[in-house]
Amino acid sequence: MPTRFQPDTELILKLAAIIDETGLTEIEYAEGDRRIRVARSVAVAAAPAVAAPAGHGAAPAMPAASQAAAAPEKAIVSPMVGTVYLSAEPGAPAFVKPGDRVSEGQTLLIIEAMKVMNPIKSPRAGTVRSVLVKNAEPVEYGQPLIVID
Repeated sequence: MPTRFQPDTELILKLAAIIDETGLTEIEYAEGDRRIRVARSVAVAAAPAVAAPAGHGAAPAMPAASQAAAAPEKAIVSPMVGTVYLSAEPGAPAFVKPGDRVSEGQTLLIIEAMKVMNPIKSPRAGTVRSVLVKNAEPVEYGQPLIVID
């Protein structure tokens, strides 16, 4: 009976970090008969242009791709697609909130991807200026999550 493949989540996160750092679109790691391929989508679907009626001052919604480009430079962005959780369990206090001081390596939130809970840690010490996502909402790769000064 063949052994069940158990992906190494730490390796997957490292491969994703390499993709992020190098600008590659995909990377593959093979060991024996087991392979792990990590890729990010680079295609952006264009939304049809809609003319706003004259006299209305509301600005059109910004597409998700533009949101990432317009993200503050100090924003922590999502390293993966998944569902974001702001606390360790339902009803528990949020890991961080605006105004909190955080240290490098401190857990900011969790992203669930493929039934795996991935803690997102602060890359630097600072003060949380804003939390840009809501609990249990889906997030995209590169989406701004939290701004830390």
